Amino acid sequence: MKKLALLATALTMFTGSAMAADMAVKALKAPPPAAFDPWDIAFGSAIVSDYIFRGVTQSNHKPSVAAYFEPRYNVTKDLQLYVGLSAESISFANRAAAEVDVYGGIRPTFGAFAFDIGVWGYLYPGGTCYYGAAADTAGNPLSAQCAANFLPNGNVMKKDVSFFEVYGKGTWTINDNWAFTLSEYYSPNFLNSGAWGNYTSIIGKYTAPSTIFGTSGVGMYVSGEFGRQWFGTSDSFYGTAFAAPGFAGPFPNGIKYADYNTWNIGIGFTYKVFTLDLRYSDTNLSKADCNAFTSDYTASFNSSFSNINPTGVGSNWCGAAGIAKLSADLTAMTNLK
Repeated sequence: MKKLALLATALTMFTGSAMAADMAVKALKAPPPAAFDPWDIAFGSAIVSDYIFRGVTQSNHKPSVAAYFEPRYNVTKDLQLYVGLSAESISFANRAAAEVDVYGGIRPTFGAFAFDIGVWGYLYPGGTCYYGAAADTAGNPLSAQCAANFLPNGNVMKKDVSFFEVYGKGTWTINDNWAFTLSEYYSPNFLNSGAWGNYTSIIGKYTAPSTIFGTSGVGMYVSGEFGRQWFGTSDSFYGTAFAAPGFAGPFPNGIKYADYNTWNIGIGFTYKVFTLDLRYSDTNLSKADCNAFTSDYTASFNSSFSNINPTGVGSNWCGAAGIAKLSADLTAMTNLK
């Protein structure tokens, strides 16, 4: 019996040693954790039936195309630095070739709260000055090019309307379905008009459960935004419509643009990298105040008068609009592996 007990003990020790050795070998064969790669690139493109920016069309209610490229550096999983370049087709009164945006900032995250703080530059190359007078209100001669160009409706616009904004956004993600964003943008010289601009908005978004369309992979969301745009007073260039040599024009000290509210609501459908967004947008700007703000080259006389628009020319660039947008958005880390 003692011999049998010793034999059993030896077999147990041997088996245990073998299992331990096997476990050690398996542990060595396990793949190491993936290394943290801080770099990523986001890019995409879109086509939209009407390029609306804060309730105002930038494309004369015509289709527009856009593309962007955004390198990102993730300092940690909760802190991202980024720069970006984008371009959109537009139709401005000065006939600028396109809108080119250059931007950059920082995106920190604290639990359910995500922030985005940065600077955005809006560039409009290829513009032409439209003024229709030989001198400004101070008697300073304008360029021959500017003096020779005028719009039949009397609106004026500078050759270069490029400007920049500083911005901050905060998003509270309540759960997988609900999120709210508060945004603030400020420019000391909006559209190079001489007037400061301040825009504040709140956005609500509901994302439907992923099972709503079964296993098709289609997602859906509903979102809406309410915003308010405030303005200062423009420089004298925009206060001298119909000016002529020796005549200062109706607003020699510039125009105090009308502040306005804007809102939009829509529904979106997602599939892989694609998004189809259908949206309604509107503002409370009158046609008269819209004309004074936009210098709409398509505006015509329709008895649209206001204290900053004495010509009676009215614009529909700030009214109700339906928007359909199809976009594709990718990131290198997710889509190009």
